[in-house]
Amino acid sequence: MQSRFWKLGFVVLGLVIAYAVYQYRQPRFIAGETAPDFTTTLTNGETVRLSDLRGKYVLLQFWGSWCGPCRAENRHLVPLYEQFHDQGFEIFSIAIESNERSWKRAVEMDGLYWKYHTVEYDQFKGPLARQFNIHSIPTTF
Repeated sequence: MQSRFWKLGFVVLGLVIAYAVYQYRQPRFIAGETAPDFTTTLTNGETVRLSDLRGKYVLLQFWGSWCGPCRAENRHLVPLYEQFHDQGFEIFSIAIESNERSWKRAVEMDGLYWKYHTVEYDQFKGPLARQFNIHSIPTTF
């Protein structure tokens, strides 16, 4: 009888931990609501706010040059951008990086020619990664 209680206790503990991890990884806003505004400097030196793109369809992409699934996702984003950009579609890429040269090479190799690129070098501790609760990539909103 006592071993059943121990097993049940471990199951409950496992469920509590799984729920806590799930909550930790969730975005800080609800699907369907407007993404929180932010100000950042693009790689071309221009300072922009996400709200500058109000009225457009914006795909917000967190990615990294070192991330295989991110690079695979890029292959699908380029034709999407080409097809819908003239209809008000923008992609805003936020790279989580440790090496600027690798990131620039990935942008070029993957053909990510849209204007809105910024990069954070603090792993997942940068201001945008924290604001959007990013703990793994690719993450796309």
